[in-house]
Amino acid sequence: QVQLVESGGGLVQAGGSLRLSCTASGRTFDSGAMGWFRQAPGKEREFVAAISWSASNTYYADSVKGRFTISKDNAKNTVYLQMNSLKPEDTAVYYCTGRKGSTIWTMPGRYDDWGQGTQVTVSS
Repeated sequence: QVQLVESGGGLVQAGGSLRLSCTASGRTFDSGAMGWFRQAPGKEREFVAAISWSASNTYYADSVKGRFTISKDNAKNTVYLQMNSLKPEDTAVYYCTGRKGSTIWTMPGRYDDWGQGTQVTVSS
């Protein structure tokens, strides 16, 4: 019954920034990990970042480490992805996800709930 809704995507020039938001509703798992994946046309869904329920642990893909920051506000049931120094290769649909357990995984099959996605396009 968990519903995840992403927002904040759009078109940005290379080197620019965007902040994605994901708001959860319904029967949320308040002890689970949450994260972001992305998928470009013809490509596999790719892990981007994840965060524990308490925000004590975070994990990033090597391709975005140092540029992206994941954070959350449990009171608002919202997870954020701050994306800086964007590159054209960051262009993709970005999906918010969550799982029942607290362990952070990089495999999409380990996550239980998914948002509808938000498009991020970075122009060169």
